[in-house]
Amino acid sequence: MDLHQRYPAISDLRARARARMPWFVWEYLESATGTEATQRRNRDRLDAVLMSPSILHGEFAPDPGVTLFGAPLPLPFGISPVGMSGIFWPDAERLLAAAAAAAGIPYGLSTVAAQTPEALAPHLGRHAWFQMYPPRDPAIRTDMLERARAAGFSGLILTVDVPVASRRERQTRSGLTQPPRLTPRLLAQVLRRPAWALGTLRHGMPRMRLMDSYADTARQTSSTAHVGYLLRTSPDWDYVKWLRDAWEGPFLIKGVLRAADAARLQDEGADAIWVSNHAGRQFDAAPAAIDALPAIRAATDLPVIFDSGIEGGLDILRAIALGADFVMLGRAWHYALAALGAAGPAHLVELLRLDLIANMGQLGARKLGDLRGRQIG
Repeated sequence: MDLHQRYPAISDLRARARARMPWFVWEYLESATGTEATQRRNRDRLDAVLMSPSILHGEFAPDPGVTLFGAPLPLPFGISPVGMSGIFWPDAERLLAAAAAAAGIPYGLSTVAAQTPEALAPHLGRHAWFQMYPPRDPAIRTDMLERARAAGFSGLILTVDVPVASRRERQTRSGLTQPPRLTPRLLAQVLRRPAWALGTLRHGMPRMRLMDSYADTARQTSSTAHVGYLLRTSPDWDYVKWLRDAWEGPFLIKGVLRAADAARLQDEGADAIWVSNHAGRQFDAAPAAIDALPAIRAATDLPVIFDSGIEGGLDILRAIALGADFVMLGRAWHYALAALGAAGPAHLVELLRLDLIANMGQLGARKLGDLRGRQIG
């Protein structure tokens, strides 16, 4: 099967993924919060970023490579941490970590993933980042960092845009609970998706295995609340300082939308600012992440990473033109897995690479740095 003929774009992978996931899983992947206005705003504002094509620039081979944290990378994108990744497709974390290692791109593992850092250790490449939803207990915090470091994670991501749990009304309507529980309604959906069902039967119903490691501590506080929320706290500036002192290696702050915060984070020792509105999943009156990007770029000398709404190579170039040094995608990797299984992530890497090169050729951009200031809208 020629994957490029059948699935030439992320939209094709998305359509097939929808047909292979149970409905409640699809709703969890696709949902945002509120009326989902922020999610739509991300797409609309990316579409509004226009760039003038170039003419008469002669033949050349565009180079989509970048340097991040002093290391050369072949491509300007990576795999964003996604909570409960393993529910979207069985064994997702291992498959994505291995795909990232093969492609030489960063892979992010969420605190609330379905696999532990130790389970992924044999599959990690050089650019593995551990994303932390901040534990309240300093002992748990220290233990998590030690486990991530020992497993081979070189970077630490602190996600700061989840001070409280969001209300994902669409997800709630689907019937999904945390931890996942197969009600008769959900079981009926599972039975209509045999590939997902058989894979989940082999690997087990996904759960937050890292958080489960600390369940006894959490349940001293409550026997009924979701263990993830029992362990988490809302971080402050002292928390950032504590983590900076505790972690040797790149320290990334994810969820920044204000230039003033970016400037202070640089002063506090962050190594990268990650511009994101959590793809509209946290707050429905947030600005489009792409609109926040230029002011943040102007406020810091640090590498700027971007996510939220990216749907292809052209969107990656739009973000770079407006100041991003690197771009992360989340949903697209899970579309690829659900559509094509283990072959999906490598196909997505190639789709994005080809899209980057084609659009760089149209723009006359020999390297990504040539895009800065090229936007006209």
